[in-house]
Amino acid sequence: MKIPKDSLEGRVALVTGAGSGLGKASAKALGYSGAFVAVVSRTLEDVEETCREIMHHGGKAIALAADISKSEQICDAIETTLAQWGRLDILHANAGINGVWAPLEKMEETEWDKTLNINLKGTFLTIKHAVPHMKKTGGSIIVTSSVNGTRMFSNTGATAYACSKAGQVALTKMLALELASSKIRVNVICPGAIESKIDDSTERRDLKDKRLTVDFPDGMVPINDGDSGTAGQVAQLVWFLASDASNHITGTEIYIDGGQSLLQG
Repeated sequence: MKIPKDSLEGRVALVTGAGSGLGKASAKALGYSGAFVAVVSRTLEDVEETCREIMHHGGKAIALAADISKSEQICDAIETTLAQWGRLDILHANAGINGVWAPLEKMEETEWDKTLNINLKGTFLTIKHAVPHMKKTGGSIIVTSSVNGTRMFSNTGATAYACSKAGQVALTKMLALELASSKIRVNVICPGAIESKIDDSTERRDLKDKRLTVDFPDGMVPINDGDSGTAGQVAQLVWFLASDASNHITGTEIYIDGGQSLLQG
């Protein structure tokens, strides 16, 4: 699908976790389609590169550093966006971590807390601070969840991650009704295996012989000959949910996994 250029002209978007992977691709897609984009990550250097790529193609973007699990930091990022462009129409709450994958009895309480604080609490804080501004114009909120914890439960050791992702789906459905009268749509995307760097920061511990053995014919992604999807494919879905093309869709989880979760669930 080719994203229509200038289809989001005049709108303002904020994307978290936009220094790489899905968030970077999403920010670039929204910028290409005409939105002004606030590009947020914990590391300013990463999002500055994303901004340069957006502006190289004629878009407008600002780079902001914030830890989404810290209320004051994400609030400041949103306030800076408002000071720059005066409104907020699109929010892609994408930032998250895989965290530690380990048997439950081997997982430390601090490791559980870190994953839930970033993935679930961070999503809550991002939306909480954005909503008062989005209520002025209406708009679209897109949350990045996962197939893990929502339709796939065979990744032994990913308990904290799966619980955080299941919580994001529940949060989305609750807020879709709560915010409907303000003309704010809230949807959640559930990617499967996607080419990104999130796996690089995953710590897997004590999982030898723990995972159930499941044999898959020709790989895990049926529609793609076993290969992972791409960040660009996810970005096209984000654009669709941000645009008027999806103006009757809210409270919905959309799986983008090439059928992986149906096979591997």
